[in-house]
Amino acid sequence: MKAAFHNLGCKVNEYETEAMKQQLADEGYGIVPFDEKADVYIVNTCTVTAMADRKSRQMLHKARQKNPAAVIAAAGCYVENAGRTLLEDGTVDLIIGNNEKKRLAELLTAYHKGIVRETIPDIAGETSYDELKLARPVDRTRAFVKIQDGCNQFCTYCRIPYVRGRVRSRRREDVLAEIRRLADSGVREIVLTGIHISSYGLDFREGLPASAMRTPEAAHAVTNDCLLDLIREMASVDGIARIRLGSLEPGIVTEDFAAGISAVDKICPQFHLSLQSGCDSTLRRMNRRYTTADFRRSAALLRRCFDRPALTTDVIVGFPGETEAEFSETKTFLEEIRFAKTHIFKYSRRAGTKAAVMPAQVSEPVKTARSRLLLDLDEANSAAYARSIADRPLTVLFEEKKIIDGRTYWKGHSRENLMVLMASEADLENEILSCRYVSPGPEGTVIGEMAPTVENKDSLE
Repeated sequence: MKAAFHNLGCKVNEYETEAMKQQLADEGYGIVPFDEKADVYIVNTCTVTAMADRKSRQMLHKARQKNPAAVIAAAGCYVENAGRTLLEDGTVDLIIGNNEKKRLAELLTAYHKGIVRETIPDIAGETSYDELKLARPVDRTRAFVKIQDGCNQFCTYCRIPYVRGRVRSRRREDVLAEIRRLADSGVREIVLTGIHISSYGLDFREGLPASAMRTPEAAHAVTNDCLLDLIREMASVDGIARIRLGSLEPGIVTEDFAAGISAVDKICPQFHLSLQSGCDSTLRRMNRRYTTADFRRSAALLRRCFDRPALTTDVIVGFPGETEAEFSETKTFLEEIRFAKTHIFKYSRRAGTKAAVMPAQVSEPVKTARSRLLLDLDEANSAAYARSIADRPLTVLFEEKKIIDGRTYWKGHSRENLMVLMASEADLENEILSCRYVSPGPEGTVIGEMAPTVENKDSLE
């Protein structure tokens, strides 16, 4: 039988989609592109915005059009949100909750026997990590590794704690075993991912008294040691040259944490600190558990411990009640912090959240206008950051060959996460080389050229 997959949403979903593909391949399924005719279509859905819901439904309908006789399976976050109503329109044959993805092959067999059409356990009651894992790497250069699931934050705009459940951390030995497998297959960079990796290990400390976890600062103190210990052990794995962290909460970046990760030479100096708003009043309405002063301190700590690190972030515009003055505060804050990259999202009203029923909902035209202003600012900030590190070598892990205007280039990520293009006829796949910044490139890239270093000479020889 042939199976086709389509993924929507975050890096966690990408990781889980690849793990499900490998699961079916190991059961004898042929994995084909989603645009081809298949016997089974699996859509790993997302529900972070109304647009994500709509895209999830569209892809399920597209699968039915591709092969009306196929089994159409919906998995993931939109499934958790929509529940059994997905079965009512006749498009979907099988619905699979987030914590059941590891049983995909088994559930397809049960469906063909007429035993099951839906399996969505109460994810709020889940206390153990769902051990869905990669058996082999997707490519030879860099790999995402999921270390935790769930979120306990309950931001007023977000459905994720309801569709992903509470924090559940992956055992350190299981994470390290996967990383060793990836390293043995040639992977050189590991990117840690999860729904809320700043909470990694929180559930390992459940024996602590409630008073020890009463404040965000106390909770972060508990998780700092767990995440730091994991990072240090990862760094000892032979073959792994670089470790990159996924999205972090500002509160986890204490002096001890910043100093601890800076002592690990394999850590990439690129940190995604989740902001959402640069206005304290808006942050309070969002139930974000920090202030702009807290964020400013975290950014300063990272810049003290690392030489010109790339700080990136997310911002929501048009949150309910956001006035022009509050938006102006956010814009000014972004200008002050000077992020290397800012991902900008227009607020999306999600049923079942506190923000959905807040007064003073912002109109779509206003959200769009504010988004454009921040997109222009991001473009300027990103270019300024690239120029700010143009005087030093960029250490680049090259991943794939590109032909641009008839010329051969190799593309890869620098340690700061800049996408670098370098002209070369040599095979540079999975090589880590030192480059000099030359100029801005197409589509947000930078053009580099080989730096005359001993390391480059030794590597190419």
